[in-house]
Amino acid sequence: MSKKYQPINCHFYDELELLAIRQKTCKIIYHNEQDEVLERMDVIVDFKIVDHAEFMFLKSGESIRLDRLVSADGKVLKGFC
Repeated sequence: MSKKYQPINCHFYDELELLAIRQKTCKIIYHNEQDEVLERMDVIVDFKIVDHAEFMFLKSGESIRLDRLVSADGKVLKGFC
């Protein structure tokens, strides 16, 4: 069972949107469902709300729940809304 979604810091969300607009390949570090830290090099292409949680979708087809992010393109998630 997943933890309840926590909205991420609005400024960090803005940074993610900029990366998506620029279509920049970036290093994305996040926690998976088993709380393991994973790392991907990919392009952010979209954001959607699924079951009351925000997700980012990558060019590879993978999706990552935003509150599981550690960092994207060297920018670290600091805090939640």
